[in-house]
This record gives sequence, structure tokens and C-alpha cells, in this order.
Amino acid sequence: MTDTYMPVAPSGGMGTDFMWIILVLLLMGGGGFGGFGGNGYNPWVMNGQNEINNNTNNAFRTASIDAGLDGITAQLGNNAINSMQNVFGLQTAMNTGFNSIQAQLAQCCCDNRMATVQTQNIVQAEGAATRLAIQNQTQDILDKLCSLEIDNLKSQNVSLQNQLNMANLSASQVAQTNQLEAFILANKATA
Repeated sequence: MTDTYMPVAPSGGMGTDFMWIILVLLLMGGGGFGGFGGNGYNPWVMNGQNEINNNTNNAFRTASIDAGLDGITAQLGNNAINSMQNVFGLQTAMNTGFNSIQAQLAQCCCDNRMATVQTQNIVQAEGAATRLAIQNQTQDILDKLCSLEIDNLKSQNVSLQNQLNMANLSASQVAQTNQLEAFILANKATA
């Protein structure tokens, strides 16, 4: 049998209005008063009790769902935090990788510049050495040509001197011959 409780009497007193007693009897149902629906249970009371039970069950279900949602939210939050940490870790790793690549590219660029400067220095040094060698060889050639020209001029000079000597010798011989002839003629004429 269901326990029922007597509602608190209205503060205005009972007066002629016994409606509250009827209400109590209706709510109590059965229990020796005949009630509604048989077996001493009042369907309105049962409906109210069912609603209370449903509300209580719904409250427990809601609390359970809320707790489950809180767990899921916490798990999602943890997963999100872990994911964000993984993303930040990946970002950090990528930044480190990019910084490493950037440093390698900068070093490569510096190495290339250094190699280019060294190559330019080598080319300039080789160019200067080549120009100097060409100048030296040109000077050697000019010196040789000059020496050959001088030798040629010396040879011509010797030849011309020989010719002059021969001409002078011939002229001297002619003059001597003329003097001898003149002397001989002069001696013939006086004899």
C-alpha cells in the first residue's frame, strides 16, 4: 500500500468549503474509501507518482548524460590539447627544420659567393700572368727582331765600309798611278 501524506490545511480555516477533503479523498483513492480504478490506487496519484518517478529518472539520466558529456568534453579537450601540442610540436619541428634549411641555404650562398670570389681571383691572377707572359714574349720577339735588324745594319755597314775602303783604295791607286805616270812623264821630258 502506498503511503500518503495529509496536505497542510489552508490557513483560512475549513469554513464551509470542504473541497480540500474531497481532494484528499480523491488523492488517497482506495484505502477503504472505494477509490477510483480499483485495488485502492487512485490513478491521479499514480500518474503524479509516475511523473515524479519519470522526472527523477530523467534527472538521473540527464545527470548521467551530463557526466558522460563532461567526460567526452574533457576527453575532447585533452585530445584537442594533445592535438594542439602535437601541432605546436610539429610547428616547432618544422620551424627548426626551416631554420636549419635556411641556415644551410645561407651557408651554401656564402660558400658559393666565396667560391665565385676565389674563381674571380684565380681568373684575374691567371689573366695577369697570361698578359705578363704575352708582354714578355712580345718583348723577347721585339728584342730579337731589333737584334736581327742591328746585325743586318752592322753587316750592311761593314759591307759599305768595305766598299768605301775599296773605293778609297782604288782612288788612291788611281791617284798613285796618275802621280807615277806624271812622275815618269816628267822624268822622261827632262831626260
